[in-house]
Amino acid sequence: MSYNIGIIGTGYVGLVTGNCFASTGNNVYCVDIDENKINKLKQSICPIYEPGLDKLLESNNKNENIVFTTNINDCVDNCNIIFLCLPTPPSEDGSADLHHVLNMADTLGKLILKSNNRNKRIIINKSTVPVGTAEKVHNILLKYLPEKEFVVVSNPEFLSEGSAVEESLKPNRIIIGTRDKWAEEILCNLYSPFVRSGNPIIVMDEKSAEITKYASNSFLATKISFMNELSAYCEQVGANIDKIRYGMGADNRIGKMFLYAGIGYGGSCFPKDVRALAYAADSVNTPLSIVKTVQEVNYKQIDRFNNRIEKYFTSDLKNKKIAIWGLAFKPNTDDVREAPAYKLIDFLLARGAKISAFDPEALDNTRKIYGDRVELVNKMYDALNNADALVICTEWNIFRTPDFDIVKSKLKNNVIFDGRNLFDLEVMNKLGFTYYSIGRPNVIN
Repeated sequence: MSYNIGIIGTGYVGLVTGNCFASTGNNVYCVDIDENKINKLKQSICPIYEPGLDKLLESNNKNENIVFTTNINDCVDNCNIIFLCLPTPPSEDGSADLHHVLNMADTLGKLILKSNNRNKRIIINKSTVPVGTAEKVHNILLKYLPEKEFVVVSNPEFLSEGSAVEESLKPNRIIIGTRDKWAEEILCNLYSPFVRSGNPIIVMDEKSAEITKYASNSFLATKISFMNELSAYCEQVGANIDKIRYGMGADNRIGKMFLYAGIGYGGSCFPKDVRALAYAADSVNTPLSIVKTVQEVNYKQIDRFNNRIEKYFTSDLKNKKIAIWGLAFKPNTDDVREAPAYKLIDFLLARGAKISAFDPEALDNTRKIYGDRVELVNKMYDALNNADALVICTEWNIFRTPDFDIVKSKLKNNVIFDGRNLFDLEVMNKLGFTYYSIGRPNVIN
């Protein structure tokens, strides 16, 4: 059975979610206030880089089962299932800013009241929101509508940038937070095409669903920060964090994922969600000390890396040219939010260094932030021209097997600071590089 689905907000989550629902035969109405973005989407021009999303968008437009509009009434009049895919940015104190979600709830209440469509609605929080948000949305709608005319559901997303389309079409689980059996049945039917391989649809209460999203991301961030903090110890005693990762990951109780040491996590989810969970727990006097430590370790990791670069240049980075490979917070995305590379750039610029940088997808987003303060090049080897060192910040596949002869010919010094442990230590030693990585013995030539 197909449904008419409204998606309010065509950011990262809304755009992927809407296109995936449309691809299974539903009629989807995507609403956004950005008229320029909507016009581009109508032309199948994707505003973000996400593998597979451009083809999905083109196919859905061709099949005419997705509508992009700035008119929210198109959604309200036609859709009985409405997803709120709105930003919940962190406030200064770390709490999630809910004004987009709550203001939209108020708007929906007024518009549904006036709409000729009097069918019962399911209003779904897809955004990452703190516990109790579904209740707040419910109470706002209740000001305008009888309780029998709507249900508010928590349905958090668990998408990883770079593989979001694949994960949406084949999720490892779906979380539905509702105590309403009618809404549960409809949403289970809606998601049934995505879980044919047997992965579970897990139904729970709204508050538990809201916490599940924060808990999941904070736990994954904890694994990353644990390995990053351990990497400093490994460097001190001469151990190899990669060997340790192999040994740990072979234990099924631990698993292999999220055990890679590096220069810290970034992006739109982990930093924001860890801060929000820490704040929320503090606000009810149940502080999560582990979560707070995860934040601290993440901040320290990039600082430790930056200080290593400064120490190599004996605290004199003025007019040193540093080449950077990788600007996005992770590969296969153009997202630069909370990118460790930016913290490095700010550190270097503050000390008078010159920077040339390359990234396969994040150059435009970087240009918007740094302008001409950073030289941005379109070819990875051009960033190396007459540079004093190369720094690797993102593990794009294109960086994994470079032509080291070209690297040597362009760098003034054969020095690499690898924040993602891309290269083998013995190989770098044989090639004659001075090579610094994370949690592994240094190669000094």
